[in-house]
Amino acid sequence: MFCYRTLTRTPPVMSMAVNRSVVSSLFHRCKSLLNAQVVPHARCLSLGSFRLTDAVNPVNQVAEQKKRNEDVGQYTELVRDFLNPKDFYNALCTHGMDYFCGVPDSLLKDFCAYITTVTPKSRHVITSNEGQAIALAAGYHMATGKAGVVYLQNSGLGNIVNPLMSLAVSSVYSIPMLLLVGWRGEPGKRDEPQHMIQGQATPGILGLYVARKHMETTKGPYCLLVRRQNFLPFKLEKETGVYPLNREGALKVIVDSLKDRDVVVGTTGMLSRELFEYRVEKGHGHEKDFLTVGSMGHASAIALGIAQFRPKRQIFCLDGDGAALMHMGAFATIGQTEVPNFKHILINNGCHDSVGGQPTSALSDTFDFLGVAKACGYKTVIQAVQPEEISEAVTLMRTLEGPVLLEIKTNKGGRKDLGRPTRTPIQNKKDFMHFLAIDH
Repeated sequence: MFCYRTLTRTPPVMSMAVNRSVVSSLFHRCKSLLNAQVVPHARCLSLGSFRLTDAVNPVNQVAEQKKRNEDVGQYTELVRDFLNPKDFYNALCTHGMDYFCGVPDSLLKDFCAYITTVTPKSRHVITSNEGQAIALAAGYHMATGKAGVVYLQNSGLGNIVNPLMSLAVSSVYSIPMLLLVGWRGEPGKRDEPQHMIQGQATPGILGLYVARKHMETTKGPYCLLVRRQNFLPFKLEKETGVYPLNREGALKVIVDSLKDRDVVVGTTGMLSRELFEYRVEKGHGHEKDFLTVGSMGHASAIALGIAQFRPKRQIFCLDGDGAALMHMGAFATIGQTEVPNFKHILINNGCHDSVGGQPTSALSDTFDFLGVAKACGYKTVIQAVQPEEISEAVTLMRTLEGPVLLEIKTNKGGRKDLGRPTRTPIQNKKDFMHFLAIDH
């Protein structure tokens, strides 16, 4: 099937010296893993954080790390080297992997930002969903004979199962590709000392060599798991806002325009967090809102299911451009079901804001959410930018037969101090269902 290993921080330094023979033995061990179809996590080598300037002399890397550890008295996650996005990018290109596609992830945001900044558009595609990226990499391989790099977060693994297992694996079409997966929710302690000597002695170039050789040998995919805070910071250039509001500003206008019995389904990410905080600020309860946790791209389908069986209530789905693009087939489903109380509000800031601000396809002047919705069967489509336009549009939506789409264009960006909901998902669901049960 496919092989994987962990891209992780540099572990604590042990007292024994690391020399060329250790690196050599690790090198041969890495090569011995290439014949395995799936490498269990316990057998995976941790790919130590590295800088290319030190990769040729691991002894210097160890000495520097040891000094840092001694200075603070104990090893912490902050006392370590980080992957430089530029160095890792150059190492990938050196191994012939210079085509990138995928869905951005917060754990990979610095590396994704670097890719976005330096890679020609012809060699970098931010896809609508992760399965699409697998398919793109497959097409790239068949056209060029080379392996592409697919990046994603582990919550998107479900989207790649079908194309990975029915297209890319060596037992079907045998398509080599490197999967770079952000490992959210990693179990165990943050400073877990795993594979100490190996992680310290094995520079990243060796890890990429193993990945390349695995793909060459098996003609199948290879996956690197990326732990939190692996990369040095790399920021995208700030863009000048051209719209009067950002997402949170638009959200406040929407909430202020709703009625007491209106039902809200918020998409995953910052929007639902901002919705929760604004309810607190206004002194509202949270029973009116279903906050989608994960399930990116599925908020509209959740709202549709509610609308079908609560026909006396106005159901508002607060969506984002990245989420809507990820599962755009929902537009066709919504249009064909013709549920009159379904009201779709899409806040389009042209980026994946919660995972680093990488652009979405909706940023393009040629992309038209309104045209897509109309073609899929939405009864009415509206676009608004100014606060008064948004307020008037939300009020109008309540009187129109759905499905209706309101697209709101906003600037990217949000508050740095944005908190998270203080209520559990189960509490949210119970209160929300009780609110839905009140028949008006």
